[in-house]
Amino acid sequence: MKLNPIAAAVGALLLVCGAASAQTTTPADPQNVADGASVASSRVIVTGTRTAKAVDKIPGAVNVISSAEIANSLAVSEDATAVLARIVPGYSESTQAMSNTGETLRGRIALRLFDGIPQTSPLRETNRSGSFTDLGVIGRIEVINGPSASEGVGAAGGIINYISKRPTKMGNEITVTSKINSQFKDDSEGWKLGLEVMHKDDDLDLLFATSEVDRGIGYDANGRRIGMNASGSLQDTTGRNIFVKVGHDFGAGKTQRIEAQASKFRLDGKAGYVYQEGNRARGLTDTSVPGRPFEGMAEFNDFRQYALNYTNSEVFGGTLSAQAYRASQAMRFVAEKGGADKQDPLIAPLGTLTDQSEVNSQKRGLRTGWSRPDLAGVEGLELRAGIDVVRDETEQKLALTNRTWVPPMVYTSTAPFAQLSWDVGPVTLAAGIRRESGELSVDSYRTTYYNNRVLVEGGELDYQANLPNVGAVWKIAPEWSVYGSYGKGFSLPNVGIPLRNVNKPGQTVSGILDLQAVIVDNKEVGLNWRGRQGSFGVSAYRSYSDFGVSLSIDPLTNDFIMRRQPVRIEGLELTAEYIVSRTLRANALYSRIRGKTVSRDAGPLDTEMGIANINPDKIGGSLLWQFSEAGNVRIGFTSLQDREINVGKSSQEKTKGYTLFDLNGSYRTRYGDLTLGVENLFNKFYILTSSQIPAFQNYAAGRGRSVSLTHSIKF
Repeated sequence: MKLNPIAAAVGALLLVCGAASAQTTTPADPQNVADGASVASSRVIVTGTRTAKAVDKIPGAVNVISSAEIANSLAVSEDATAVLARIVPGYSESTQAMSNTGETLRGRIALRLFDGIPQTSPLRETNRSGSFTDLGVIGRIEVINGPSASEGVGAAGGIINYISKRPTKMGNEITVTSKINSQFKDDSEGWKLGLEVMHKDDDLDLLFATSEVDRGIGYDANGRRIGMNASGSLQDTTGRNIFVKVGHDFGAGKTQRIEAQASKFRLDGKAGYVYQEGNRARGLTDTSVPGRPFEGMAEFNDFRQYALNYTNSEVFGGTLSAQAYRASQAMRFVAEKGGADKQDPLIAPLGTLTDQSEVNSQKRGLRTGWSRPDLAGVEGLELRAGIDVVRDETEQKLALTNRTWVPPMVYTSTAPFAQLSWDVGPVTLAAGIRRESGELSVDSYRTTYYNNRVLVEGGELDYQANLPNVGAVWKIAPEWSVYGSYGKGFSLPNVGIPLRNVNKPGQTVSGILDLQAVIVDNKEVGLNWRGRQGSFGVSAYRSYSDFGVSLSIDPLTNDFIMRRQPVRIEGLELTAEYIVSRTLRANALYSRIRGKTVSRDAGPLDTEMGIANINPDKIGGSLLWQFSEAGNVRIGFTSLQDREINVGKSSQEKTKGYTLFDLNGSYRTRYGDLTLGVENLFNKFYILTSSQIPAFQNYAAGRGRSVSLTHSIKF
């Protein structure tokens, strides 16, 4: 690996200065820069433990991304996953698209949640789950790094829980936000309008938020239009979001709370541009030209979600929580003309048919939990237990011809869990288990013409697994702690792909080996320091699955192939924060991930996993200057390093790194807050790392300099 010298120098300087602990990232809120003390140890999270738990008592790496850091990211881009790429060490490069294919957490797919509701289906990973709401309604993002079973199926890489805002000030507060952005080309302009209404009194609180976003076409640093993404673009889209949450506290001492919420999000392509292939040999990237794509329908993400939450802090000496939810999630992909896997001579002559796929997923679930501190009168001993029930029905159709591509799949699961933690002096011990009891049901179906129209006999598959975890945190000194942990994660292997690819007669659903579950063993150790001047953390991890999932690229079709073979991933993460003065704060991060699989069945782990799964080494950092009570300026950078793997093998990959800088500044006036954001400050030309390895329609450059101006006023 060859380090980018500028990024390495800046990153080394910031890492020497200090940091945001590997257990938790607590980005600088401009209002708190002058506090003179790290607030990391006071943060609590709910994702990994199902009840509020201080992060310094959790034996694992946790990142908490604050509303201030979300606002910093939104100031420069409406890209929903960019904030994760900038803040979370193990999160990979953002695709800058509606599709988040290849975006992994520690080399594996993460489970995305919105207030606890799954945003993707374990049955058909669409890689479109990154765009499901306007980030303006999100109060914080909690990231549990590494395989976890605490929230059920799909968290092979970890858990990313987006938690909506909640009113905290008494009375009414109305916020109107407007934003314009441009790359100074006629068709690059975009805008956003948003309204947020908050109300709070003694026992009632309300949040209503709505927004509309219009995005223009994107340009690279050379002034060339960026090609439309083969699975869905953010450029040339419109987005609309409505979110409502109402909470009521009641009972003696207001120990009970009921809360209802509803979310409707729609992201539509405007279908104003057609993909045009570039030329790798000449270094000419894919581009877009005005026109309607093959007379198909525009791609979209359509997420509608509802939840009812109840808590009671006086149930048998503990706190009971329950959530019932329902979600409808639909994703339509880009129209494709002549695609071999979508042709059918009974409909149109081969090579002439236009079609596009659409995934529809319906979810219903119930999540319950009960926590009891000082269990059996033992000080510091806490029990958390509950049961989760879920039903997920997902299918994939070829929308223009109404053909079944992936048949309806129904997954039902009942999963009880129990977790104990015990504070014994400076040591916190934790152990627990989750029992996953799931069933996959698929009716008989017939594959498409491309796969020989074979009849596949339906059936059921049972998934049974005990998923234990154990860990400890030892506070070895007032500002120092170490931790170690072991746990298992459980996931399904994108069931839809092997189902739609059956091409030989006589197959049955229960006989398809690729449908077996992915069980991941994860081990992790870490060291943290937190002081008044900042914090520093380092974590090292290793995860292994003997029947894992990895992606490779078919050299003939340039499409992804799912492989079920052993996978081992190892990594190192460092994060740091240093409070230079009452007005200046620095942050830094570093991530190194290595993954290996086998080159042939039953062989050794001799092949390094490439960009489809594993991100190159990453260095990042930022400086925040609070130059007055009314204003601040932040400059940040992210650097991906050069990498060459599997030299001399057919799987050889060589990618070139790049370093990008972003700038944003805010100033508070009597007429509202003004924020200027600049993405890719120095207008760096670069090819996305994921586009440097040939695949289907993927030779994409990254965005050039983009300037945004946001105005926000509260009443």
